[in-house]
Amino acid sequence: MNDHHFSRRHFFYGTLLAGAVPSGGFGSTPSLSALGYKSPNEKLNIGAVGIGIRGPAILAGAAATENIVALCDVDGTRSAQGFAQYPNAKKYKDYRKMFETEGKSLDAVMIATPDHMHTPVALLAMQQGKHVYCEKPLVRTPWEAQLLVDAAAKYKVATQMGNQGWSHEGTKTTCEILWSGEIGDVKELHAWTGMIYGGQPTIPATGPEAAAVPADLDWDLWLGCAEPRAFNPLMTDRWRAFIDFSTGGSLGDWQVHNLGPAHLALQLGKASPASVERVFVEGESQWLWPLRTHLVFEFPARGSMPPVTVHAYQNMRGDFQNPPGMAEGERLFPPMNNLAEKGRPFVQSGDGTMLVSTQLTADGKPIAQQGRGGTFPPGGGRGPGGPGGRGVPPGASQDPKMRAPGNGAVFVGSKGYMATSARGEGVWLLPTSRWAEYKLPSQMLQRGVNHQQDWIRACKGGAPGVSEFAVAARYIEWLALGAIALRVPGKLYWDANKRQFRNSEAANKLLKPYLRKGWELKV
Repeated sequence: MNDHHFSRRHFFYGTLLAGAVPSGGFGSTPSLSALGYKSPNEKLNIGAVGIGIRGPAILAGAAATENIVALCDVDGTRSAQGFAQYPNAKKYKDYRKMFETEGKSLDAVMIATPDHMHTPVALLAMQQGKHVYCEKPLVRTPWEAQLLVDAAAKYKVATQMGNQGWSHEGTKTTCEILWSGEIGDVKELHAWTGMIYGGQPTIPATGPEAAAVPADLDWDLWLGCAEPRAFNPLMTDRWRAFIDFSTGGSLGDWQVHNLGPAHLALQLGKASPASVERVFVEGESQWLWPLRTHLVFEFPARGSMPPVTVHAYQNMRGDFQNPPGMAEGERLFPPMNNLAEKGRPFVQSGDGTMLVSTQLTADGKPIAQQGRGGTFPPGGGRGPGGPGGRGVPPGASQDPKMRAPGNGAVFVGSKGYMATSARGEGVWLLPTSRWAEYKLPSQMLQRGVNHQQDWIRACKGGAPGVSEFAVAARYIEWLALGAIALRVPGKLYWDANKRQFRNSEAANKLLKPYLRKGWELKV
């Protein structure tokens, strides 16, 4: 039996995929109460930094059982609605002032700022002994990934990256199907996403034009550690498109979700990629991430799992052909509620827009797992040609190779194909005629709580979060290498031991982020 066909033990798979197995089995590690963790019966006092968009969504999963006592955002207008949801919480503009004022009364922090500020906020929180939940992508560069792993270990705090799909029923079922041997050895993986969230802005070749800073925005604090720039509203409205503030455009947004089930199921955290290359790029800019990209990562063998090539497409289909046997018009990616047909319970989110697996709070009450504001396009797609049948937007290319088939991934196995949608909410075998008669394997992975409650359990001395920084950093590191490849042509060979590229000084210069004076980072 191959060593990736695991025994029928129920795992907390964050620890499993980090490669650290307690001698007594998963979940057998001793209580961490001696390190200052609260009893599961006590409520945490939680603060949040970044309340404009994602903050309220991630707070909802924690507020069901804990106290939300402090909120911070540099943009008064954008954060007004989020602030209003917690009228009793103290309000701040500067997260450093929040930590200073709240002091020891604050137990944990949830971070939902633009990507470039994740590391400064998370590091300071850990240095003050606060548990940290940080939205995906955890960091923008490999150097930051290691920094936060080291900090979490030094300050002995519970951590979690906010890639909710890793706590979803669909992702766990994906792992169990692959590990059962149903589709054989996987040597090839393809994942797609649509356009950069919010769209690709149009700016002059000289860069965004300066504009007046809104009265209720602290622009200097919004920039934080980034290189000083004159304000332009596109930077705050569509920051994911800007190289200064995000991680590869949609690579650090929806590709984090789309590739998540593959990272876990294929155990990519056990080996760094040997190489990464941009094989196609369109719309390069000094300021913005490209409009379309095709990245190729090559991973070595991991135990008995063979080497695998990972293709990541943004806003394009590429040369990928549908698996043999698929009927004309058959959808590539599964609907998010398809597991309900096979006896896996699902409930609807509070606003009725998204089907998610049943999740429970720490005291056993159902709670919906939320996405971006709890919403999702029909069928789980975003961008041109999504599986919801949204078609091609005006002005988009009519070339099939330049149309993303939707949000999801396809595993190409020696015995068949498997597809996942979006964050992993849906999974099925291809063609779907094979899925119709398929019986799911026995469950091996822990179920029961949403992603925020998974972290809260860890804060109170329970098993580590499924996406604790020690695990999440291994994932985000190789995606961050992909972001570097988007800026440096040619095949880049990665030396995991030396933590640098073997053949490109230009790429090595991008392993660490720009940090302006006064924003230096040190564990």
